[in-house]
Parts: sequence; structure tokens; C-alpha cells
Amino acid sequence: MGERIYSLQQPLGHFTLRRWQAGDEKMLHSWVTQPHAQFWGMQQQSVEQVNDFYLNMVAQDVNSVLIGCLDGQPYFLIECYQALQEEVGEHYPAQSGDYGMHLLVAPVSTPISGLSRQIFATVMEYLFSRPEVARVVVEPDVNNHKIHRLNKQAGFRYHQQIDLGHKRAWLAFCAATDFYREKAIMLSTATVSSPFQPNPKHWQQANGQLIQKAMTEFSHERLLAPEAVTEGVWRLTDTSGENVYQFEGQWRALNHLSIDWRTITKTHKGQEQSLDALTFIVEFADQLAIPESILATYLEEVSSTLCSSQFKLQKGNPSSEQLAAADFQTIESSMTEGHPCFIANNGRIGFDAADYLAYAPEVGASIYMPWVAVHRSNGHFAAIEGLDYATLIEEELGAAQVKEWEATLRSMGVLAEDYLFTPVHPWQWQNKIVTVFAADIARQNIIYLGVAADAYQAQQSIRTFFNRSQPTKRYVKTALSILNMGFMRGLSPYYMATTPAVNQWLAKLVAEDNWLNHCRFSILQEVATIGYHHRLYEKAIKKDSAYKKMFAALWRENPLTGLTDQQRLMTMAGLLHRDVEGKALLTALIKRSGLAPAEWIDRYLQVYLSPILHCFYQYDLVFMPHGENLILMLEDDAPVGCFMKDIGEEIAILDTSYELPDKVQRIKAEVPDEMKLLSIFVDVFSCFFRFVSAILDEDRVMQEKAFWQRVAVSVKHYQQHHPQFSEKFARFDLFSPTYAHSCLNRLQLANNQQMVNLDDPASALKLAGVLDNPIAQFKN
Repeated sequence: MGERIYSLQQPLGHFTLRRWQAGDEKMLHSWVTQPHAQFWGMQQQSVEQVNDFYLNMVAQDVNSVLIGCLDGQPYFLIECYQALQEEVGEHYPAQSGDYGMHLLVAPVSTPISGLSRQIFATVMEYLFSRPEVARVVVEPDVNNHKIHRLNKQAGFRYHQQIDLGHKRAWLAFCAATDFYREKAIMLSTATVSSPFQPNPKHWQQANGQLIQKAMTEFSHERLLAPEAVTEGVWRLTDTSGENVYQFEGQWRALNHLSIDWRTITKTHKGQEQSLDALTFIVEFADQLAIPESILATYLEEVSSTLCSSQFKLQKGNPSSEQLAAADFQTIESSMTEGHPCFIANNGRIGFDAADYLAYAPEVGASIYMPWVAVHRSNGHFAAIEGLDYATLIEEELGAAQVKEWEATLRSMGVLAEDYLFTPVHPWQWQNKIVTVFAADIARQNIIYLGVAADAYQAQQSIRTFFNRSQPTKRYVKTALSILNMGFMRGLSPYYMATTPAVNQWLAKLVAEDNWLNHCRFSILQEVATIGYHHRLYEKAIKKDSAYKKMFAALWRENPLTGLTDQQRLMTMAGLLHRDVEGKALLTALIKRSGLAPAEWIDRYLQVYLSPILHCFYQYDLVFMPHGENLILMLEDDAPVGCFMKDIGEEIAILDTSYELPDKVQRIKAEVPDEMKLLSIFVDVFSCFFRFVSAILDEDRVMQEKAFWQRVAVSVKHYQQHHPQFSEKFARFDLFSPTYAHSCLNRLQLANNQQMVNLDDPASALKLAGVLDNPIAQFKN
């Protein structure tokens, strides 16, 4: 077997590429002499001639002739070459990063639907995985109409016909950004395992689980009021009285209704109906008080969330037992749920089906970033002390790439030192920058440079990316103007100007705090930013607007850099994960650790809750500490540390008299005293511990009351070690009998374009009475 140099999982199976080896000549001869290979030009050659031809190619470059296999069986041949070294390079201004390829698919006795598309996608994925390949060049015979279709489907742009002597050919080019957009279309149109052709079982499960979540969360927010039928059996009826849902459920602390979705039934006028989440929303729209002006958009968000859910169910993710031993990025791409409270949590309005397959975190696809140069008159760079622009860009791109792109700028008659290099989300470039910023592009204030070599993987936050090619390099976060869960996911260039300063101030505070070090709590600094201003929009629009947040990027520290061999990472959102069979990752982790459940929970609370308490009582500092914003460090399957991320836009100092550096002043927030503790009660108790306690109780790992007792013990442990805050503990009492019930879905249902003004988040709160505090019973 020749040396395997590349592999890729596709819907049809496992594709691999291996080098040509002696003994392949008879197989290749049988391929190239077939009638369908007439454009290969080798139909009259002997086995010896074919062998000599490929021996000569391999002698020049060992990777120039590759055999492609599907599940170990040879299916195709590719020839790879650098355009500068071949005749085609004489017909246009060839660049060093231009590589050509010839592709031949072997004859098959039984046609396989989608085979050619997935072979083509594999070849292109391989070529763009090679850092020296910037563009792929092809020169197919003008009469080879079949390959023209595949080329165009893959994103090739046809330029001109050229005469190569032995053939009249089309000259076409494909950049990585073009391919990765079109690749998704190729795969989604294949009839095999298409994610947009759900099977009935998974579609029913997706709808049942979303209705269960809607019942739980809307009941929690007191928008719906289930009626008892018998013990443990409940009923929901819409205002018409015609639609009745019945299910088994159990009320828990914090007005939480645990429901097994498999027990839900629906009748319409007494006739049993299948479960449909969109229909459920329409039936209860009046009770949910959804404004008619946003109902259609909200339904679209719910529908998109359903599509995402059924994709995850069909994808074949690892089980919870497997995830309990999995690596960080496998877990990151295997989560079946988004935000635990929001019903429409995967709206992603702006993405089409191809975008979903290319960029959605749960797909786990490789993403290659286009880079542009932005003029310093509109763009600005900011970084923590000790990190300058030149160092950052060389570390991110490599010296050779920086020099090549600087030469590109000089060839265009501009000074490279007048520009900043910045990555752009591929979707953002195609859908927003090239149109909204067209004037800036025409004036050469924005200049497209090309696609960088590193492959990235989208994280759960969708616009943050982990470097797959070099896993210890920094995260990259970019603006992405899609509507998702109540916000347009842009990045403000104004915030970017001070974000590194905010992070550096906080990093110093955390590093010098003995208790935070004791808890092994740290932050992932956003160390550098680039923001670009659209001066016209900023002048014309005085209020906050998504149009002011379309073009910015930041770089964040990577937690992998400081790990030992015994440590690994997991998103804290994983603690709420259940796999397709309903098995919980949290339960699997506790079992693998060998610890008693109470001991495991105590360790978790020490690295998560205790630091959150300390930041509040010591510094009046609050975070947005939901599951996706925390990364747990595990040893022997138990938490030993915690990383906080997404700092720049999501922290606040609640004491406006606190002395802060000038660039950090913006994080001060005026919040009434009675609302300050909601940063813990709502964000931690209601939005995270509520679900953790239910999972533990449902799985019979730990009774719900016992979990809340461990929370109370953790709070007391912190208070006992910090008696200097006794007055503040009394003023902001975590053991108060009740706390205000702040409702997240009510926010989204009232304004799904921008739920909260980030400059004044307290003003937008939607309150629904109070909740009984589950740790109040353990005060004494």
C-alpha cells in the first residue's frame, strides 16, 4: 500500500489519498484507456508507457501522482503540479501559490449517486490543506462538459480559452473561499445522507424535544400554566380549547418543570396529532404575547433551530460515554443543545443551507479565512502591552505570507505600511463587506489579499474559531452579521479599540488575587483587535446599529498552551449535554472519575461558583458566566480549573465609584442595588444550576435538594474564608428567601433583533414576580 497522505470523512464513506506505487500501472492503464477518459489523451498507450509516464512524474515530485480510495478501495487518480513549472503558466501571470490538478474517476459497474461530487470535494480539500497552495488552476478541454459542471460547482471561475497545442482548453481558477462556499452546496445536493432530507424518526424527535423545551421554559417564565390531570400528569390547552397537550412531568426548584418528551401527546378536537413545534408556537402565540410584527421572524428562528437539531441527531455524534473521554474540539462540535433557556437558539438568519454546512459549529467543517488589508485611516489596531502589530501578524500568518502580501500591496501602487492585515469571516466577506463597503474597496481602503493557510473550526459561539492546523495558536473572532438569538452578531470597532486594555486590566487583577489563584480561575485574554469604521454609516446613524459593527476581528489566548499531559478541556456547556439516546455527559464524567457525586460537584463549584462569588463581593465585578463562556480544565475526569472567555463585551463593574484606567471606564454599569445579585441568581442559579440539578436528579446521581445543599455549602465556604465582607454578604444576601424572576424568552419575544442594550442591560429586564431561592433553606 502506498503511503497515505490525506484522509477525509464524507457522507459516502472514508476517503483517503495515497502516493502512487509500483504495481499501480495496470490499474491506471485500465482507467486511462476507457472511453470516458478520452480527454486524458492516453488511450493508445501500453501499460509500459503509462508506467514510464508516472515514474517520470513521481521522480520529479513524490506527491504529484495520487490514488484516491473510498473505504480502502481505489476510485480515482489525481495529478498535481505547480503552474509556474508547466506550459499553462505561460498563458497568464502565474503565481507561486498556483497549483493545478487533473482528476480521473475510475469506471464503476454500478453508479453511485454523489460519488463524483464527493471525490471532487476531497481533492479540493486536500489541495487547500497544503499551505503552499493559494489557488487551484485547471485547464480542461473545452469539450469536456462533464468536468466543466464539476469545476463550476466547486467554485472555479472561468477566465479564457487557451491553446495548449494538444488541446483547446478553458483556463479557470478557484480560491479557497470560493471552494468552501460551493463545497457545501455540492454535498447538500447529494442524495446520500443529505442533512436537509430528515428521516421521520429524527424529525419527530427534534420536534418533540423542542416542544418539551418550550413547555419547560415558557412554564418557568409563567407564560404558560399546565394543569394537573393526575399525579405527575399535566395538560396544556390553547385559548381555542381545541388543541390539548398532555405529558408526564415533575415540578422542581426554580419553577422548573422536568418533562420526558417521549410522553407528550397532542389532540386536536379530540383527534391525536403528530408533534410539530412550529404549530405549537402558533397555537400558543396569544398566551406567549408574541407581537404580530415579529411572529414570522420568530417562527423562522424556531424552524432553523429545528433543522439544526435534526442535523445533530442524524450526524451520528459520539455517545456521552465516548464524549466523556473525548478531546476538546470533538466535544465542542458534538453539543446537541444551544442555550439551555432560549427556545429559538439557533436562528442564524442570514445563512442559507450551504452556509450552514460550511460554517455551523455542529458541522465541524474546516474553515479558511480570507484576509484583507485595511487602510489605517479607517482601521485601527489595539493590543495588550508587549504585543505589537508586526509581531502579531507574523505569528498568525508567518513571515513568508506577510512578505508576499506586502509585495501584493506594492504591486498595486500603495504603501504596505499604510495598511493593517485582518481576517474576515468568509460569509461576511461575500455577503456584507463586498457590497456594504464597496466604495471603500473601490478607493483601495480595503484590499483583498487572499486566503491564509491555516484551517479553523467554528466554536459554539459561531463567530469564534479554533486553529485546527496549529492547535496552540490563538483563537480568532470575527464580525458576523447574522441574526442569532436576539442579536446581530457583529463586533463594534469602538469596543475593539479598548478591548485589549479591558482584558489586560482584568488579567492583572485575576493573576494577583490569591483566592482566584487558589480556585485556579483564570481568563483568556483578548490580546489584540482590529476594527474598521464605515465613516458614512457612523455619521448618518446616531444610535446603536448593526451597520456599525460589520467589520472587526480579535485574537484570544488559547487555553491549550498551558496544559499538562494529564489535563484536558471541555466546554462547561457539556455539563448540560444529553446524547441522542438521552444519556447525560455529566453523569458519564462523574462515573468515570470514580468520585462520589458530592465530591465531584464540590470540586466543580470550587472552580466555577466560588470565583464568581469572589469577583462580585471583592470587586463588584460580574461576568456572563453561562456554559458556553466557560471552559473547564479536567484531570482524571474531574474539574480542577476554569477559564472565563468573551471578556470585552460581557463584563461589568457595578460600583461606579471604582477607580479604573481611562480605557477601561466603559465597563462601569449603573445597576440598582436590588438588581445586582441577579448576575448570580439568574445567570448561574436559574440559567445553569437549574438544569444541572435536574439532570443529576433525573439520572438518580444526586437528589435535587442535595445538589442545592452543595451549592449552599460552597457559598458558606467562601463566606467563612472572607469574613471581611460580612456587611456585604448581608446587603447582598445569597440566602434571601426569594429573588426577582428575570425571563430571557420574554426578552426575545419582545424584540428578537436586539434583546438588550449592552450599555444599559438592566433597563431591558423582563420580570415575572419572584422565585423561591433553593439555597435559602440551608442558611443556618
